[in-house]
Amino acid sequence: MKRTKINSILTSDQQDYEVVVKGWVRSFRNNQFIALNDGSCMSNLQIVIDLKTDAAIVKRISNGAAISVSGNLIASQGKGQRYEVKASSIEIIGDCDGEKYPLQLKNRPSLEYLREIAHLRFRTNTFGAVFRVRHALAFAIHEFFNNQGFVYLHTPIITASDAEGAGEMFRVTTLPFDNPPRLDNGQINFEEDFFGRSTNLTVSGQLEAELAATAFGEVYTFGPTFRAENSNTARHLAEFWMIEPEVAFNNLTDNMDLAEAFIKYIIGYALENCKEDLTFLAQRLSEEEKLKPQNERSEMGLIEKLEFVVNNEFERITYTEAINILLQSPAYKKKKFQYEVSWGIDMQSEHERYLVEKHFKKPVIVTDYPKEIKAFYMRQNDDGKTVAAMDILAPGIGEIVGGSQREERLEKLEQRMNEMHIPTKEMDWYLDTRRFGTIPHAGFGLGFERIVQFVTGMGNIRDVIPFPRTPKNAEF
Repeated sequence: MKRTKINSILTSDQQDYEVVVKGWVRSFRNNQFIALNDGSCMSNLQIVIDLKTDAAIVKRISNGAAISVSGNLIASQGKGQRYEVKASSIEIIGDCDGEKYPLQLKNRPSLEYLREIAHLRFRTNTFGAVFRVRHALAFAIHEFFNNQGFVYLHTPIITASDAEGAGEMFRVTTLPFDNPPRLDNGQINFEEDFFGRSTNLTVSGQLEAELAATAFGEVYTFGPTFRAENSNTARHLAEFWMIEPEVAFNNLTDNMDLAEAFIKYIIGYALENCKEDLTFLAQRLSEEEKLKPQNERSEMGLIEKLEFVVNNEFERITYTEAINILLQSPAYKKKKFQYEVSWGIDMQSEHERYLVEKHFKKPVIVTDYPKEIKAFYMRQNDDGKTVAAMDILAPGIGEIVGGSQREERLEKLEQRMNEMHIPTKEMDWYLDTRRFGTIPHAGFGLGFERIVQFVTGMGNIRDVIPFPRTPKNAEF
């Protein structure tokens, strides 16, 4: 008989029929009641063992063991579950030493401990919920752009360009470390490398997406990106995923409209399709909030916060307005900000969160940043000081989206690249899009892990990616 997933059983109105279920034992009580989970949903299915079951089989049933159960699905007599399976046969697929198994229900492991055994943390309720929500958000992203007529573009992971100009990139090479070929001046001769030039892991697919947007009109990328930033904070990863749409003929306002609609769509999808998981995560977050001082607790629960984002317009302000709000804030006047506030700064997370959580109490889109703190490709405004940039700030995290209208004027772009010491010769392919049929266009980047954090309420970004890559950590 074919296996039936627990999620299908629990969402069906059928009963009194034979089923085969397979999964992992979450608990085993009184040598008779098994809580079985197969990962298809949060809920376990209760298995009731016949007291005549072979004692040798019963002895091998322990937390973590993988089993196959055949039996009759009936209405449950106990509280807390709709159905149960009266087992007619049980097969042990994979034994588990229950005494050594690190995930014991009676000792709820901390998130810090689970990071140390990340190969097993998928089996917990928390991470089961997080990664089912992550899956749903990924599906919703593709669905949103497909419905809008976008073309999904796979941009290169290995690149010779630094899209952000930050220089914090992982080098890709086949040259020997102990004795690389060198030029007469002592520098490494990358002409002898695999690609014949210096190459790195990408920090963004944006520049390549711009090329495709000049042909398809609307494209998006969704793939891994890398940054060699030596940071061990709860906000940073060395390997992360980015969603980057690029749209021909869009201006900054169009870009903001698209980003807001996009965020609302994918959050709405999660609310509709991940109710059980989000309810569990909301309860978990509520318990965490109770441990915080009263003045640090969130005013909204997780689901309430998500619904608020979906149902309300985002506030839109300029960078100059944002700085003025911060300068007039009680937090600034009472010297509660760790970092200085003045026009021209790159706002820190504490500034962004103040705007969102204390002042507006809703997501905020900040536009028109000083050109000195933004990338070379952003369109220069007529004031000569700012660029047509936009960041979306969300409660609990700060920036989750960064984007801009792109500089489509060749002379302006070349001038800016020269000012920032970006070699125009190596970027000639990019400049061609401004030489041949240039158009106004805009796009943005959404850090996937940031939005997963926001939707799940997880406090550390390492807990929303399956295998986190951070300084001194590249397990699995």
